[in-house]
Amino acid sequence: MSNILEHRGYRAAVEFDAEDGLFFGRIAGIADGVGFHADSVSDLVGAFREAVDDYLETCAKVGKTPDRPYSGKVLLRIDPALHARTAQAAELAGLSLNQWAERLLRSAVAVSS
Repeated sequence: MSNILEHRGYRAAVEFDAEDGLFFGRIAGIADGVGFHADSVSDLVGAFREAVDDYLETCAKVGKTPDRPYSGKVLLRIDPALHARTAQAAELAGLSLNQWAERLLRSAVAVSS
């Protein structure tokens, strides 16, 4: 079972608000806050698709590139002892810390996709 919707390359996680009896979500990976909601699963899928389509149409109308670009730089603040252990693990694997971390992140994303 998954709570992830996909349409035209865009994804969103769906949540349920029991108090209001609504399913809702927000398009992930974009700077603009584009959300959607519905009171049934079938309506939610349509609302998500409509949100993505509207977002793309609006971007085209105003001449904006729709996706928020990612620089490829990630800043992490971690415990110094963990930093030391990860740096050592990378060195023992014959990799830079960046290469080692990228390999782990790729693996984690592949498992969750």
